[in-house]
Amino acid sequence: MMTNETTPTRGYSASKDQLIKRLRRIEGQVGGIERMVAEERYCIDVLTQISAVQAALDKVALGLLDDHAHHCVMGAQDNDRDAKTDELMAAVGRLMRRG
Repeated sequence: MMTNETTPTRGYSASKDQLIKRLRRIEGQVGGIERMVAEERYCIDVLTQISAVQAALDKVALGLLDDHAHHCVMGAQDNDRDAKTDELMAAVGRLMRRG
């Protein structure tokens, strides 16, 4: 018996390639920070780069939250919308507690 399972579509599916490109750029920035530490670069310069990576990750996270709100929450069935909204707000709470 064959089953026809499909992967659920995510809100970011349309921009997945762009999202992966951004995450790879962030990965490169983190590698740069590692090299800066290995080279014993000035602390403030390292901290500035860490701040840039955090800002880049925040931008990715906000984009994902926006996609989730528009695709997963607003597109949810009426009986599932409250649960999806709670899930969204929990994710926002986790992002805000950082630091």
